Amino acid sequence: MALSDDDIQACARRLHHAERTRTQIRQLSQDFPVITIADAYAIQKAWVDIKIAEGRIVRGHKIGLTSKAMQSALNIDEPDSGVLLDDMFFADGGIIPTGRFIATRVEAELAFVMSKRLSGPDCTLFDVLNATDFVVPALEILDTRIERVDPKTKATRKIFDTIADNAANAGIVLGGRPIRPLDADLRWIGALCFKNGQLEETGLAAGVLNHPATAVAWLANKIAPLGLALEPGQVVLAGSFIRPIETRKGDTIQADYGAYGSVGCYFAQEA
Repeated sequence: MALSDDDIQACARRLHHAERTRTQIRQLSQDFPVITIADAYAIQKAWVDIKIAEGRIVRGHKIGLTSKAMQSALNIDEPDSGVLLDDMFFADGGIIPTGRFIATRVEAELAFVMSKRLSGPDCTLFDVLNATDFVVPALEILDTRIERVDPKTKATRKIFDTIADNAANAGIVLGGRPIRPLDADLRWIGALCFKNGQLEETGLAAGVLNHPATAVAWLANKIAPLGLALEPGQVVLAGSFIRPIETRKGDTIQADYGAYGSVGCYFAQEA
């Protein structure tokens, strides 16, 4: 890694403060041009550790940047990942407190609920299917604690910034009809995504590395060198198969998964 432990801890504290105050910070890639992917994950872990010390509980993981188009745009050749904490879960059809976030966007995904411990290396799609209890329709709520565009240099956020920012994760909504992993060809599950009744995006789960379970296998293999695994009961967001939908106060988001039900939420201020 290129950054010192002091730098990593300081970046984590900055991100934590940014989230709490709803004030974005400058891109870490601008402050630390030598930052590496390993540094970014170390910052993410340090930030998650701060939250755990405050009482949060790890409930799962998210996988992002699973499409070839997004990977090419960021000049990377693999997805990224973040951590799901207990306070990130919202009820289907429930209220999302926009006052808690900075600049939300929403993506449609499939979530895997693990029944068995899944560990790498050499984890395969078939291992994922065997270790999964249910697959359920989901919405991921994204937020950005780091500026998307640097106001001085006009540089856009880089992969290091996104990873450090917990892969831009902020929330998750589970809904629809739970599916046993072998009861459907997961590649062909799709969604019609509406904002305020207007169709915004459509997509198929095959857009996630040709099969969403492949993304879950990637994650199990990625975290194995750290001595980590996907644990029973954890939820894993496999990756979006639509472009992010920008949201603001007053917006209603609904994703129609056809035979597999729907999932939605409403963005409102906290009472």
